[in-house]
Amino acid sequence: MRREYRSTFRDTLDASEILVAGVWPALQPGGAAIPISVEEGIARDLKVAVGDELVFDVQGISLTNRVASLRKVDWKRIQPNFFVVFPSGVLEGAPGFHIITTRTPDRPTSAALQKAVVQALPNVSIIDLTLVLDTVDAVLKKVSFVIRFMALFTVATGLIVLVASVLTGRYQRIQETILLRTLGASRQQVHRILISEYLLLGVLSSLTGILLAEGAAWALSRFMFQAAYQPAFAPLLIAWFIVSAATVLTGLIANRGVLDSPPLEILRSGA
Repeated sequence: MRREYRSTFRDTLDASEILVAGVWPALQPGGAAIPISVEEGIARDLKVAVGDELVFDVQGISLTNRVASLRKVDWKRIQPNFFVVFPSGVLEGAPGFHIITTRTPDRPTSAALQKAVVQALPNVSIIDLTLVLDTVDAVLKKVSFVIRFMALFTVATGLIVLVASVLTGRYQRIQETILLRTLGASRQQVHRILISEYLLLGVLSSLTGILLAEGAAWALSRFMFQAAYQPAFAPLLIAWFIVSAATVLTGLIANRGVLDSPPLEILRSGA
């Protein structure tokens, strides 16, 4: 009542499949239920496991089946893949269709092949997967552009917040600098303290952002897209370095002239 389950019959695993549970189904003479192999994702949706029974309606005929195995299917491969695999000797008499996939080197060859097939076999339906993939690629590029635009917008907002926070603490930095100079610290020592402070701030903040972003990316890949997560370490290291350097540079620019502030003026204002 929810959908049709794309099924086939054969006696061996396909190249895009891996058996993850149970045994490959084989028709047993006199068996009460027909053994089948179910794709693991559909099995989770149906909440079934090895040994459970399912009833399929094949053109009005009910077939009682037992889940003999679960398969992991690589759906990314451009080839016929199926949710349920029956053993031979069950579905041969049921209505079905044959699927053949092929590859052409370029578009003119593909067009010539389609023309020749339609002229020779007009009842054969041809689906040009290149058009499908081009459409999907165009949609994904637009989605990628929107995501990158929002990411750049977020980065720009973060830079504004960074500058504002640094400027807000400028007076406090002046007071700290005067106190250090009063205690005998040299200009180079104060300068190194400022660099160390902003470097540590940049390193910790960028590391926190990277961990949160990678955690969110892993969760999306694992639970929403159900795909293996493969982080790209080079961009992460570059982002870590750039954010840390930008924090130090912003802090030094915002606090330029701090060392030139007269100590007596600050002490009087504090008093």
